[in-house]
Amino acid sequence: MAFARLFVAGLIFAFVGWLPDKNPPRAPERPHQITEVGHVRNDPFFWLRERDDPAVLKYLDAENAYADRVMRPTLHLQDALYNEIRGRIKEEDISVPVKIDDYYYYSRTETGKQYQVHCRKKGSLAAKEEILLDENALAKGQKFFRLGTLEVSPNHKLLAYSTDTSGDEQFDLRIKSLETGALLPDEIKNCSGAFVWANDNKTFIYDQLDETHRPYKALKHVLGTSVSQDSALYEENDQRFFLGISKSRDKKFIFIEVESELSSETRFLDANQPEQEPKLVRGRENNVLYYVTSHGDQFFIVTNDNAKNFKVVTAPVNSPGKENWKDFIPYDPQIKIDSTDPFKNYLAVSERKNGLPGILVYDFTSGQSHDMRFDEPSYDVSLESNPVFDTDTLRIRYSSFVTPDSVIDYNMASRERYLRKEQSVLGGYNKNNYQLERAFAKAADGVEVPISLVYRKGFKKNGSAPLLLDGYGAYGICEDADFDSSVVSLLDRGFVFAIAHVRGGGELGRTWYEDGKLLNKKNTFSDFIACAQYLVDEGYASPKKVAITGGSAGGLLMGAVMNMRPDLFTTVIANVPFVDVLNTMSDPSLPLTVTEYEEWGNPQNPKYFDYIASYSPYDNVTDKVYPNLLVTAGLNDTRVSYWEPAKWVAKQRTLKNQDRVLVLRTYKEAGHQGRSGRFEQLKETALEYAFVIATLHADPGTRE
Repeated sequence: MAFARLFVAGLIFAFVGWLPDKNPPRAPERPHQITEVGHVRNDPFFWLRERDDPAVLKYLDAENAYADRVMRPTLHLQDALYNEIRGRIKEEDISVPVKIDDYYYYSRTETGKQYQVHCRKKGSLAAKEEILLDENALAKGQKFFRLGTLEVSPNHKLLAYSTDTSGDEQFDLRIKSLETGALLPDEIKNCSGAFVWANDNKTFIYDQLDETHRPYKALKHVLGTSVSQDSALYEENDQRFFLGISKSRDKKFIFIEVESELSSETRFLDANQPEQEPKLVRGRENNVLYYVTSHGDQFFIVTNDNAKNFKVVTAPVNSPGKENWKDFIPYDPQIKIDSTDPFKNYLAVSERKNGLPGILVYDFTSGQSHDMRFDEPSYDVSLESNPVFDTDTLRIRYSSFVTPDSVIDYNMASRERYLRKEQSVLGGYNKNNYQLERAFAKAADGVEVPISLVYRKGFKKNGSAPLLLDGYGAYGICEDADFDSSVVSLLDRGFVFAIAHVRGGGELGRTWYEDGKLLNKKNTFSDFIACAQYLVDEGYASPKKVAITGGSAGGLLMGAVMNMRPDLFTTVIANVPFVDVLNTMSDPSLPLTVTEYEEWGNPQNPKYFDYIASYSPYDNVTDKVYPNLLVTAGLNDTRVSYWEPAKWVAKQRTLKNQDRVLVLRTYKEAGHQGRSGRFEQLKETALEYAFVIATLHADPGTRE
């Protein structure tokens, strides 16, 4: 205990007077004029896009060295945080097995190893283990490694898997014989990792990427033939649409789906006759989305056709056009339907009510339905893969800010629940030591914005606590209150952790999403500001100890609110932030630009140009007192190019007021998801938490 007190005292001493280095790197300014829809603007850091220019890497290296120098006083704290977070992980662990035919499939992790080992046993769980794929062996010698698809053939004799070894999300696909352990000569490059086996065990469907990394073509390959002879089943030339491939749970059909932000279209192929041409379910229409699953001789279709929050319809397989669609679950504007999962005797439906996820079960035999109920005020629940079609058991995954990740088997007939596994959280974690809440902040236009928050019991709502507030708010994605054992390290230091469920996300349905996109995008920012202000006003947080965090489109949120209310925030973490919105959306050669015209708008239209220009973080940097800022980037990121955060930081370096901590960390062997390997990712988290604790002058020691 004496050592612990001395250690904490040393940390506090290190942070007192922690000032920014007065000699940060400065990127050279090179005049570059851009003329667009009658506007002329100068971008002196445009050159940072030129990755082949040695000066670019020189600048990124200088920023990394500067980040190391600035963060040196926090190294002991980073180590303490890393050891705490890693200490909560049960390093040798195993997943809940999934039984498919006569095999039990599962994955496990080993002490000290970064990646998973994928295994199976035949006949019973007492049988001898067969290792299908060891990710650690594949990752050996690689600076980056990520597994994509992992699909066993219907006869259980072959394994298809894809890997990314740079972080750019271009996967290589290989086929392994599970009888001999040898790799087949068939090899596919430049794919997204999407993959489906046909039922003949020799044919598979995969996708290809175009020059903007968009999955655009579905191809068919027969084992033993040349990849150059693969035939295209479908090619999508409209750059707004991304292509996907899936297989129905009853194993009858292969689906080829194309989807933009606003429209979709699906074709289907008999999985027993892969030589046939795909058939169209329904042609695309503007503002109509639909998603298809199958059950016997009919399709179940989730659609927003005359149903903004979606409904479920059926259609016969032999004539599935719009004229034959019949309502199965009629439209209810209070419920957002996300997906359906058909079983032989049941239909499981993922839905949302009142901003929270839920599951509805429909019994085909009785014609009755019921909702699964969850008692915590905020949580996350989702359907697992559920590969068995003829069963009464529905497997789900549940967690909350305080409840560790839990795999639950739900008997759809008896309605009984069986906890198959709860994530082990070591280090003395006890969920009863923490309090979960759901609150609502009033936005500028009067809309109530939900907030999920958690803190350690004994917390006093007196305006003295440090806060870390997370936000995203884009693409209709829901950021639910799931469990993250890393956050415990903040809670045990007296922090409040919260998520602002702002407009632009999908938590409260389609309207919630639409009210935070295109010409409504600023609602996302004002919602977040309202949530932060509410937490301060209600005494959850000290006005001088508010830190915020967001990544990708959430990084755009961070940059925008920094410009709007820099006085409200002390510290900002922006991971791979989408901050050069105007330039990126003006360049159709970049990945995602064209498909995201329907999310942000096309700047070639003057009304969108003016609106984007009014909030794009890079374009709105001005000489004001900004919060402390930690920015991360991935050199191989194809979604948010490294130069967006680099330009943003470079521009801020030119400001007169430099009395704050501003660091840029570029991970040179990583992409959009950060570094690979479970322990490497923990180091990123430890760095970010140390930055937050130090810049807020929060207590670096735990309060247990």
